[in-house]
Amino acid sequence: MTKVRHIRLRPAATIDVVVIGAGHAGLAVSHLLSEQAIEHVVLERGEVANTWRHERWDSLKLLTPNWQTQLPGYHYAGNDPDGFMGMSDVVQFIQNYAAFTRAPVRTNTRVTSVRRNQTGYSVATTRETWQAKCVVIASGACNIAQVPAIASNVPDNVSQLTPHQYHSPAQIQGGGVLVVGASASGMQLADELLKAGHAVTIAVGEHVRMPRSYRGKDIMFWMDRCGVLGERYDEVEDISRGRRLPSAQLVGSHGKRLLDLNSLTDQGARITGRLVGFNNGIAQFSGSLRNVCALADLKMTRLLKTIDEQITGVRDIPPPERFEDTRVEESPTLSVNLKNDAINTIIWATGFRPDYSWLDVPVLDRKGQLRHDGGVVESPGLYVLGLPLMRRRKSSFIFGIEDDARDISGHLTRYLKSNIRSDAHELYQHHSC
Repeated sequence: MTKVRHIRLRPAATIDVVVIGAGHAGLAVSHLLSEQAIEHVVLERGEVANTWRHERWDSLKLLTPNWQTQLPGYHYAGNDPDGFMGMSDVVQFIQNYAAFTRAPVRTNTRVTSVRRNQTGYSVATTRETWQAKCVVIASGACNIAQVPAIASNVPDNVSQLTPHQYHSPAQIQGGGVLVVGASASGMQLADELLKAGHAVTIAVGEHVRMPRSYRGKDIMFWMDRCGVLGERYDEVEDISRGRRLPSAQLVGSHGKRLLDLNSLTDQGARITGRLVGFNNGIAQFSGSLRNVCALADLKMTRLLKTIDEQITGVRDIPPPERFEDTRVEESPTLSVNLKNDAINTIIWATGFRPDYSWLDVPVLDRKGQLRHDGGVVESPGLYVLGLPLMRRRKSSFIFGIEDDARDISGHLTRYLKSNIRSDAHELYQHHSC
């Protein structure tokens, strides 16, 4: 494996910028800061690309095709542009990028506290404490799996896993599996478990349905070309809701396979409404299944019509396609007896949240989320990268981080320069006296 080349830093633990996290977001902003000759360090709790190494299941692939995988100054150069990277490939790509950019990474350095001080921020770690004028939080949006409170009512004999804990069907005991959640994670895990021979029930809440391929091109090609992925956060009518939307029902596969609820029911999956609770071993579901599926179908149709309108007149493109509506039973299941149905495992594919337990700056809202304006946090000199819809709809994808990182590094550079001018002015005033 390619070794990361570390830049030698000056001995003093005082620096312009501390970047927290050596994933794709942290390394991207590090490269842009290096281009501006801004001295910085990248602190990583584990290894480069640590989350990709240790917090993903074995078969997971990127939702974006290889040709779209790029970071500032670096892009995929393999011989399978239409394929999809698996986790080992993603780790290698990010590891190679760290070496290519000569990123000043300090691995196995966990941040334990970030506090505001008179000159900027004090960043305490398991190795040393840094004094920095600015801090960029690039530690990820998926540090902690969100498990609802109703999980405490699950019978003791039923195993519970999150996508962080799940690795492969081999670890699942015999019997059925209840997958809670129908975003990309839940759908992919349900698909894998069905293929492994498990009976699978999927509890479906709000979801984003999307075809893998449309009119001869990957759906990501059209969404990028039509400006959907480039839509800015300040153009979105309800930004809070936009940032909470689940990931699209997609799977990275060479055959451009469609992954939706219809394809899973064709394999034998049972779909129910949103899981609302447990009562004496009986899982209870809402009656909203038909409505949430109809809404997802409607939004997908609107997206495809937008694409059609944008590419009118383009030659050699197949005609518009339409997809079957989601098939829902007349009377969807409202309750399931876990014991009678031999459901021995529940997988909570119910989303993730960042971990800011180390952040001792009052910038979190009542839900524990950062208060920020497009990555500029409500504390001077503090920034964040890599959150969903942070500055654009593509913010959560690897290829989408470049534009965000350029914006943030630009704002940060201007902030540092304004502080230098301010310090110089104060020094002049002092000597004038």
